[in-house]
This record gives sequence, C-alpha cells and structure tokens, in this order.
Amino acid sequence: MSEEKLKQLEKEVKKRKRIASEWSSQLHDLVEERLPAAYGELQGIAQSTYDACKAWEEANEAWQSAQAQQRTERER
Repeated sequence: MSEEKLKQLEKEVKKRKRIASEWSSQLHDLVEERLPAAYGELQGIAQSTYDACKAWEEANEAWQSAQAQQRTERER
C-alpha cells in the first residue's frame, strides 16, 4: 500500500473521530443541561452518536489493517 493511501486513511480516521466527538458533545450537553425536558431528542442524538462512533471504528480498523499490511510488505 502506498504512503499516500495510508495518509488518506489516517485523515479519514481523524475526520470521523472529530465527527464522533462532536456528536458525543451534543449528547453530553443534552444530558447535562436539557434533560428531562428535552427527552424527545435523546434517541436521535444517541443514534447519531453511535453511528458516528461506529464509522470511526470502521475507518480506524481499515487504517490499522493497512499499516500492518505495509509493515509486512517491508519485511519481505
């Protein structure tokens, strides 16, 4: 795998981590400041937070796999 491709994967991981952090911040704010009055928003924000974290996990796994593959190729 090329260095450029690895950098693209790393950039994607960072982007998805930022998005997951933004959603988790919204969830935190909802819990800390607006519950129980805004309980109707809880399910949607929680699902979006979960989805963003799952997307980060998938991107991170792809990046780590690509790094391992590159290390293996270098050892040959």
